[in-house]
Amino acid sequence: MNPGHTRARGEGKVGCIVSLLVLLIGIAAGVKIFPVFYSDNNLLEYAGDLAGQAGLKPVPMLESMLRAKAQALDIPEALGENAMTISAHGDSQSGICTITFNYSRTVDLYGVYPLTIETHKTITKNYVDAR
Repeated sequence: MNPGHTRARGEGKVGCIVSLLVLLIGIAAGVKIFPVFYSDNNLLEYAGDLAGQAGLKPVPMLESMLRAKAQALDIPEALGENAMTISAHGDSQSGICTITFNYSRTVDLYGVYPLTIETHKTITKNYVDAR
């Protein structure tokens, strides 16, 4: 046995344990945070699709469809008073539909840290009135 190896024995274990601990904390936080980002992104994609169909559906119908989607995705913050606004402007042939989201969601990271995720997004799409 080489005498130089006996002194270095075990020194890498502390670094390995710290790395595993950081990795586990990251995974635990991701388990809580990922569903919030996923559902927010899903709602925003759906809003973008609906904004392109504004010529086919009236604004109150678009709003009720977005509210139903927010309920299905379990985003009660998007159902608040000023959390979502929809406007469609244009003439009889074409126009612009704008959907604005302004809400925040709080994720409790196991009682250690409350993380607030804010959604401030405006989606603007041109549409052609097909009625």
